[in-house]
Amino acid sequence: MRLFIERGFDAVTVAEIADAASVAKVTLFKYFPTKESLVLDAAADDDPARIVADREPGQSPLEALRTHYRAFAADPGIDSPEELVALLRVITSSPTLTAGMQRRYDQQREELARTLAAEPGAPDDDLTPHLVAGLISATILTLKSTYFRRLAAGVPPAEAAGRLGADVERAFDLLEHGIGDRIIE
Repeated sequence: MRLFIERGFDAVTVAEIADAASVAKVTLFKYFPTKESLVLDAAADDDPARIVADREPGQSPLEALRTHYRAFAADPGIDSPEELVALLRVITSSPTLTAGMQRRYDQQREELARTLAAEPGAPDDDLTPHLVAGLISATILTLKSTYFRRLAAGVPPAEAAGRLGADVERAFDLLEHGIGDRIIE
């Protein structure tokens, strides 16, 4: 990550990465099949379908997701906001990485739709699970990007996390109860 932050993703070779990690290229590729996966595996590790599939018995998919993002807001696990912002800049400045992130988000949305479609009592149509997964995925992406934008703007981490906590509640309330006429409150 240091090399990417210093020089940009496209300017760093796989050989340089392996050398900096003191491993052979073959070893590097054993754990990370592509150069992109070095960045994207860390950046896209959140998996809504897994969160839904692994939820507690009796817990709804939305409540499982709300609980997960509440926990993230309470403890984002970010030791260095500066490093996170630098990593986000690496991603957003590389067309390869931004396209890769979009592909991962699309895959996560599709997997969430499949998971929701397999739920007991799920509607017997092919659109509803995809619409619901799309709404949930857009909500999660909006929560994350707003949080990261705040950090990039210099909002102190504790304040950004507190605001994220409030955002999570509002977002999941809208998902759970519907948008209705609440566009402007």
